[in-house]
Amino acid sequence: MERLKSAVEAVDDPAKRAAVRDTVATVIEDVRRDGDAAVRAYSEKFDNWSPERFRLSAEDIDRVVATVPEQTLADIRTVQANVRDFAQRQLESLRDFEVEPQPGVFLGQKNIPVSAAGAYVPGGRYPLVASAHMTVVTAKVAGVERVTAATPPIRGQVPAATVAAMHLAGADEILLLGGVQAVTAMAVGTETIGRVDLLAGPGNAYVAEAKRQLFGEVGIDLFAGPTEILVIADDHADPFVVAVDLLSQAEHGPDSPAVLITTSERVGREVLAHVEALLPGMPTADFAAPAWRDHGQVIVVDDLRAAFRLADEFASEHVQVLTENPRQALTVMRNYGALFLGEGTAVSYGDKVIGTNHTLPTRGSANYTGGLWVGKYLKTVTYQEVTDRTSSAALGELLGRAARVESFEGHARSGDVRVAKYRGAQLPWAPERKW
Repeated sequence: MERLKSAVEAVDDPAKRAAVRDTVATVIEDVRRDGDAAVRAYSEKFDNWSPERFRLSAEDIDRVVATVPEQTLADIRTVQANVRDFAQRQLESLRDFEVEPQPGVFLGQKNIPVSAAGAYVPGGRYPLVASAHMTVVTAKVAGVERVTAATPPIRGQVPAATVAAMHLAGADEILLLGGVQAVTAMAVGTETIGRVDLLAGPGNAYVAEAKRQLFGEVGIDLFAGPTEILVIADDHADPFVVAVDLLSQAEHGPDSPAVLITTSERVGREVLAHVEALLPGMPTADFAAPAWRDHGQVIVVDDLRAAFRLADEFASEHVQVLTENPRQALTVMRNYGALFLGEGTAVSYGDKVIGTNHTLPTRGSANYTGGLWVGKYLKTVTYQEVTDRTSSAALGELLGRAARVESFEGHARSGDVRVAKYRGAQLPWAPERKW
């Protein structure tokens, strides 16, 4: 293995992490205690935003949507149709069932949507309109009754395209509210903002920390970090395409890793040259350049087997396979947020338009989880019913023995009662009891 470019070793800053953690904890506690008053105070402080109400009325929404160009609205509808179709197919892959493994013993499974979900759609320099599709559409396909969507104002202005996307996606409530105060208000509820059961959507370090601290009180989609891309390329890959695709994800932020693992030193060196040539002309070079400088890597390995093995160790959010036979990765690889197979499949398609969800695991969490999907909004629950007395007595007898191994006498007696009642036996610990 040869490294043509290495990442700068990350320096942990405990003081910075502690400052984020403490700031978030203070905001959460204030919103929990003071409700709307705290939400308003922090919105004024962080976003210079204090409207008469944070929730947009139907009239407000209509007025905002009317300002969005028709082509933009048409594109939003097209993308949301793609997302809705894929989420619907995911939903159809799940099924309720009931089985009778023993006479009169019925065991079942049901998938029940959460009652209310909060969808956070970031604003800032890059309003992530696509996050409205991923969070709101998917929740509504799952059957969530109430979806509250929140997005911050951008420099004091209403992000019209984002509001339109939320509305067209089916959001039941739209809040023009951002940051920790928004996710906390949705998680704990205030006088005017209803509490949700699950929070979804990306955000900055403060939003991510708020979700971490609120987790348990509400569910969350996942803990998301900076966007990541890893490209696996062999000698058949076009180095120019590789370079463009690496930079397409590096522009997300200065801490976004962009990694190339290749079996071809030629491809690796040409990619490096193309990146250096492309970066100066990128309008987003202020983000992409430091991301590539500090977090970019180019690694040459002996063969594709080694490439797939190393890629699994990275467990990257996006893995793009630019090889002669890209579908080989489907068989070999285990750890990734999403695979993008072949030159015709840009990672950015997944970010914005193709229909799969772009909220994906980062920082190695693809080792144990996938990304946001329709199932995240569902609770898979079970039920049991025993209608046959003989079967119940047999289970009761088994329970008595199993529970007493663990010294759970109360559990054991619950089984004993069924044995005695359904078989006409006597209870040794309640001999006076007759049926």
